Amino acid sequence: MNTLAAAPLTLAIEGMTCASCVLRVEKALKKVPGVTDAAVNLATETASVQAAPGTLPSDLEAAVQAAGYAAHLQAADAPAAARAPSEAALGWPVAVAALLTLPLALPMVALLWGAHWMLPGWLQWLLATPVQFWAGARFYRHGWAALRAGSGNMDLLVALGTSAAYGLSVWLLFVHAGHEGAPHLYFEASAAVITLVLLGKWLEARARRQTTEAIRALQALRPETARVLRDGVESTLPIGELTRGDVVIVRPGERLPVDGTIAEGASHVDESLLTGESLPVARGVGERVIGGSLNGEGLLQVRATALGAESTLARIVRLVETAQAAKAPIQQTVDKVSAVFVPVVVAIAFVTWLGWGLAVGDWSAATLNAVAVLVIACPCALGLATPAALMAGTGVAARHGILVKDAAALEAAHALRVVAFDKTGTLTVGRPTLAELRPAAGTTRDQALALAAALQAGSEHPLARAVRQAGVGLALSPATEVQAVAGRGVQGRVDGRALRLGSTRWMQELGVDLAPLQPQADAHAQQGRSISWLAETGGAAPRLLALLAFGDELKLDARAAVDRLHALGVRTVLVSGDHRGAAGAIAARLGIADVRAEVLPADKAAVIAGLRHGAGGPVAMVGDGLNDAPALAAADVGIAMANPDGGGTDVAMHAAGITLMRGEPALVADAIAISRRTTRKIHQNLFWAFVYNVVGIPLAAFGLLNPVVAGAAMALSSVSVLGNALLLKRWRPGD
Repeated sequence: MNTLAAAPLTLAIEGMTCASCVLRVEKALKKVPGVTDAAVNLATETASVQAAPGTLPSDLEAAVQAAGYAAHLQAADAPAAARAPSEAALGWPVAVAALLTLPLALPMVALLWGAHWMLPGWLQWLLATPVQFWAGARFYRHGWAALRAGSGNMDLLVALGTSAAYGLSVWLLFVHAGHEGAPHLYFEASAAVITLVLLGKWLEARARRQTTEAIRALQALRPETARVLRDGVESTLPIGELTRGDVVIVRPGERLPVDGTIAEGASHVDESLLTGESLPVARGVGERVIGGSLNGEGLLQVRATALGAESTLARIVRLVETAQAAKAPIQQTVDKVSAVFVPVVVAIAFVTWLGWGLAVGDWSAATLNAVAVLVIACPCALGLATPAALMAGTGVAARHGILVKDAAALEAAHALRVVAFDKTGTLTVGRPTLAELRPAAGTTRDQALALAAALQAGSEHPLARAVRQAGVGLALSPATEVQAVAGRGVQGRVDGRALRLGSTRWMQELGVDLAPLQPQADAHAQQGRSISWLAETGGAAPRLLALLAFGDELKLDARAAVDRLHALGVRTVLVSGDHRGAAGAIAARLGIADVRAEVLPADKAAVIAGLRHGAGGPVAMVGDGLNDAPALAAADVGIAMANPDGGGTDVAMHAAGITLMRGEPALVADAIAISRRTTRKIHQNLFWAFVYNVVGIPLAAFGLLNPVVAGAAMALSSVSVLGNALLLKRWRPGD
C-alpha cells in the first residue's frame, strides 16, 4: 500500500449535496491520525488532504465512508473533466420521475380554472410510489448515512418532508377506503418535490461542469504524441516516453508537446490560452517555447527542457485546480452556520407541525406546513455560493493570463490599499538599451557605433548586447586584442585603432577630455541612465569619440497601468534597489509619488510591513524575479510577473499568491478587478442563499407556502447561485 506524501492529495468524494455534507466530510478526514488539514469543495466534489507521511489512503477513504459518503484517491494528473459531476447519471431518473409526476400535478393546475380532473386515489398511489422510493432512493440512502453519523443534510430534509406527505396520503387513502367521497391526498406534493429537487440537481451538475471549462481547455492543449528525432530517425512516441533533451519536430499548425528551446527553425507561436497574449509571438533559435502553444507557419525543432508534471502547462493546471479547491476565508462563516442549520430546521419543522396541529386541530395541514419548512430550508445554495464563484472567477482569470494560487489571495486582492512595484523587469523592460549615442566632433554616429559594436562583438554583458542591438545593419570590422578590464570596461583594436570603451572613472584615469560632452552626460545621469565613453588612445593624446547613455525603458503599458490603479483607489509605491536618481526619474514618468530607492532585496519585506502599517489595510507587492521573493511572501498579496526567460513564473508559483503570465503591468489592475468582481459574486450568492431561507422558512411555517412551491424554490436557489457565478465568464481585461 502506498503512503501519502507530505504534499496535499486529492480525494474524489461522491454523495455530497449541501454545505452540511462538506462540513461532515471535513470533520471525518481531520479525525484520521496523521491528517493535519482537510478542505472539501462541494462544487468540485473533491477534498484536498494534508497528511503526514505514513498515513494510508485507505484510512482516509474509510473515514469518508463511515461519514456516509464514498471516496477514492484522485490521481494528481487526472483530467478535470473526470472530476465533473455526471450529467447522464442524473438526467434519465429526472425524466422518468417527471413523466410519473405529470399526471399527479396537472389536475392541481386544472383546479385553478375550476376543472376537476382528480385521479382515483389508488392510481395516484401507483404513480407516486416509484417516484418516492425509486427516484427518491438517493435521499433515503444519504439521509440515513447522515443520521448514522450523528448529523443531518439536505437529503435528510427532503426524505423527512416527502415521506411525511407520502405517508399522510397513504394513511388517508386507507382510512377512507370504502367511504363516500374521496379524501384530499398529497401524493402530488411528495412526487413533485422529489422531481423538482432532482431537476435542480441535474441543472446544477450542468452548471458546475461549466465552471471547470477553464481547466478542461488547458488540459486539452497537450498532444498525446510527439514526433521525436533520435539518431537522425524521426518517430512518433507517446508523450510519456520522451526524455529531457529529446528533439521534437513540430509542423505548422500543430501544438507543441513539450516545453523547450528552439534548436532549429523560426515561427510565430500562439500562446493565448496559456498566457492570455492576444497575438502570436515571434520565436527563433535559442528562444523558449511553452508546451501546449500553437505553432504558426514555420517548421520547428524543439529541444525538450521540461516534461510531464514539470511543464508550464501542468503547473498552470495544478495552480488553477488548487485555487478552485481552496476554501475562501469567508467560507468559514458559512461552515459555522451549516454546522447547526439542519438540526435547527428540523426543530422548526417539528414546532410548526405541533403548533398547527394543537392550535387548529388540522393535523393534515400541520404535516404539509412542516413538510414545506423541511423542503424550503435545504442548504444546497449555501454550500455552492462561495466555491462556484471562486471556480468561475479563477477560471476566467486563468484564461486571460492571471493565475490565482489560492482563494485567500483572490479574496484579499479586492481590498488592496497599496500596490508596491519593483522597478527593473516589472515596470521597465529589464534589459538596457542604448538610449543615445552622441558623437564627439570629427566622428559620425554610425562610425562611433560601428567601432563600439565591433569592440563588444564577443561580450555577453547586458550593455554589450544593447550596443550590438543598436548596431544591427552596420558593417563591422573584426576586433583584435580585445580584453575586458575589470571595473573599467573593454579595450581592443578595430581597423588598427586602439580603442577604450568604459566608465567615466577609467576615462579620467586615461586622461581623456570629457568636457565637450559632459553637459549631455550630466543630463542623462539625472534621468538615471548609465554612462559609457568611447575613446581612441593610440595617438599622442587620447581622443574622445562618443558618449553612450544606456537606459532601461518603461514598458509600453506601465503608465496606463499605474493610472488605472489610481482610478481604482489604490496607492502605488516604487520599491527599487536602484539609486535614487534612476528610481525617481522612472517614478516621475509613471506618476508614482512614493519612491523607496536603494532598498536591498533582504530589506524589501520590511518596507512592505511598513507600508501595511501606514495604509491600515492589505498591501500587494509586484515583482518579477528571485530577489523579490521575500517581499512577495511578506505582502498580503504577492503578485509575480513572468519575465521573458520564464524565471519570474517559476518563482511566482512558490512565493506569490497571484502569477501574471505576461510581463504587462496592466494585468495588476485586471487581477484586482477580477478579485473585486468575484468577491462581489460571493457576497451576492451568500445573500440570496440566506434570503431564500430567511424568507421561505417563516412563510412555510405560517402555512403560506405549498410544499411543491417550496421544492421549486429550493431547486431554483441552487441553480440561481450557480447561474450568478457563471456570469463571471463574461469578464474581460479592462472591465
